[in-house]
Amino acid sequence: MKRRDWLATTATLTSFAALGGLAGCAAPALRGTGDLGVVIGRANGTLYLVDTSTRTLIGEVPGLGDLSHASVVFSRDGRYAYVFGRDGALTMVDLLTQRITRRVMQAGNSIGGAISTDGTLVAAQNYTPGGIKVFDSRTLELVADIPAEYAPGKLSRVVGLVDLPGRRFAYSLFDADAIWVTDCSDLQHITTRKFSGIGRQPYDALVTPDGRHYIAGLFGEDGLAMLDLWADQPKVVRILDGYGKGQQPLPVYKMPHLRGWAVAGRRIYLPAIGRHEVLVVDTESWQEVGRVPVAGQPVFVMARPDGRQVWVNFAVPQYHRVQVIDTLRQRVVQTLEPGKAVLHMEFTPRGEAVWISSRDDNRVSVVSTGDFRVLARLDIPAPSGIFFTWRAARMGF
Repeated sequence: MKRRDWLATTATLTSFAALGGLAGCAAPALRGTGDLGVVIGRANGTLYLVDTSTRTLIGEVPGLGDLSHASVVFSRDGRYAYVFGRDGALTMVDLLTQRITRRVMQAGNSIGGAISTDGTLVAAQNYTPGGIKVFDSRTLELVADIPAEYAPGKLSRVVGLVDLPGRRFAYSLFDADAIWVTDCSDLQHITTRKFSGIGRQPYDALVTPDGRHYIAGLFGEDGLAMLDLWADQPKVVRILDGYGKGQQPLPVYKMPHLRGWAVAGRRIYLPAIGRHEVLVVDTESWQEVGRVPVAGQPVFVMARPDGRQVWVNFAVPQYHRVQVIDTLRQRVVQTLEPGKAVLHMEFTPRGEAVWISSRDDNRVSVVSTGDFRVLARLDIPAPSGIFFTWRAARMGF
């Protein structure tokens, strides 16, 4: 046998052995992670793993504690889910082996987190104690603790945490009426820029897909606060000031959410606090260019990936409805009733379908965004948040 042929045969046998062929075992199933996702089991502390291509439930991971306000981010390769529990737990779950890899109790009350743009750091935003904590994404070792102390002995609840380019994080201090930007590019010299007096009670925030504008919704005032992160001297300015125009707002039954998913082309679609309207904002002028009447108080306002549609769900008493806005016609074109207590929606990577959780009916519905047919239903106990791995490639998700 020639040396060249011998080397080729040896390499083939070595690869085959590595897959278990020589031992008489079946080769392990190999798969990518791009079509995977998770559904939060709100009532039983379980993470349900799903395949978005086959629209099936493929596994479950129990033992995640209080998931009543849980959120998830993903590692850059889409293999690991980082789950932020309401009880302050941060859990790293391997989607391929379907088990918990690491878990730390990092706070007393936590409502979400973010992963740095390079995938090396995971940050948790906390109510108790107020502030953010930053962890190594591989080991969950604590690398930074930034208390949100705005006065001696006073810590603010943190909301609206997002990732920014350069291993930075922006977040809002609900009790301090402030926005902070923390730079973790050098873990030995972490710095935080603080912007105060932004408006009363920022409740959530988004960063635009280009990483330039950080926008915080204000619960205590009629408007939003915007920070231009590309400016030489960044400062907070007010946008949509007085969008309620002096009208008495309705009682707020559920706090709306803001994220970059509301951006469609050069427009952002935002829930109006205490109103049955979705605000339409031009991202060049930052002026209101329209508003769309909807069935109730919007909670999630989410643009389909191509920007042609915006899907909206609502607080009580319209908990069971979802409405679809056509962004060309700027009006509602479809109303769906997928089940009781719709808590969350998530588009497939290219937007041909949307997954909708109905907590009180214990199901997740997969709906076509083209003709609004129900493509599949999954039985999941008290489902809430739905998160797909395509988020790993998006800023602010």
